[in-house]
Amino acid sequence: MAIKEKISELMKASMKSGDKETLLYVRSLHSAVRKKEIDDRVDLDDAAIQKIIGTLLKQRQDSIEQFRTGGREDLAVKEEAEAKFLKTFMPEQMSEADVKAVVDWAVKESGATNAKEMGKVMALLMPKVQGKADGKLVNNLVKAALGG
Repeated sequence: MAIKEKISELMKASMKSGDKETLLYVRSLHSAVRKKEIDDRVDLDDAAIQKIIGTLLKQRQDSIEQFRTGGREDLAVKEEAEAKFLKTFMPEQMSEADVKAVVDWAVKESGATNAKEMGKVMALLMPKVQGKADGKLVNNLVKAALGG
C-alpha cells in the first residue's frame, strides 16, 4: 500500500475510533503532503513523501532539543510522540556499522583523499542512504573517513 493510501486509511480509522491524538498527527502529515502537491502541481510518490516526512522529523528533533533547553518537558514529550508517529512511515534505519561500511565504499569509489573532496563522496553516498540514515551521522562519518 502506498504511503498516501496509508495516510488516508489511518485518518478514516482514527476518526471512527475517536483517537484524537493520532488524528491530529495524521492530519498534519496529510496537510504537509497536500501542500507540497499543490505548490508543485504534482502527484507525489512514496520517495517524495518520505522526503517530506524526513523534513518533518528533523523539525521535531530540533523542537525537542529547544523545548528541553527551555525546560518545557511537557512540549518535548508531545513532539517526541509525533516524531514516533512519523517514523512509522519511514524505511528501517541503517545501523551505524552499516552506514560506516557504505561510507568506506563511497570514499574508496570516489578516490577522495581529503575533506575538500567531500562532495564527491556525498554524491555517491546520498542515493544509498537517503531516508535510511541520519544526515548528521553520515556527515560525521564521512568527515572522519576523510580526516576532516
